[in-house]
Amino acid sequence: MNAQDALSEIYNFRMIGQLGTAGQPSRDQFPLLREAGFDAVVNLALPTSDNAIPDEGSIVTGLGMSYLHVPVNFGKPAVEDFRTFCGLMKVLEDRHVFVHCAANMRVSVFVFLYRILHQNAARTVAEKDLQAIWQPDEVWDAFLQQRLLEAGLDKMNSSR
Repeated sequence: MNAQDALSEIYNFRMIGQLGTAGQPSRDQFPLLREAGFDAVVNLALPTSDNAIPDEGSIVTGLGMSYLHVPVNFGKPAVEDFRTFCGLMKVLEDRHVFVHCAANMRVSVFVFLYRILHQNAARTVAEKDLQAIWQPDEVWDAFLQQRLLEAGLDKMNSSR
């Protein structure tokens, strides 16, 4: 199995251009990310999230990749965390980046908003990638809608 095929075994893995997103990889999957050409890993999960790997930063940097950790509280996402994420993504925009959290839910919302607000992505395309992972719950839907309103954009249709 080649590295690209092996990536599909990472929970909720999704490629969006040069950006890879997913839930928590296992220890054995980080070398596959490197083989697939990723050179930076951004982790949005808390250290206490399901399946978190305590020495993930050491594993990633030991493989020659950059490691950045922005712990985002799933039950209470903060706009400051999103701003930090956007700053990192701008710095890393020319690199092959892998972004993960526990299940790709935090990531899918942050990446959706980043694409809409900073990359001028077509909203319908970005929305499909978000909804392929999940329909954001009440907390994350409110977070997402507020960021859109702050940017002067229409709210998304929500089933709530």
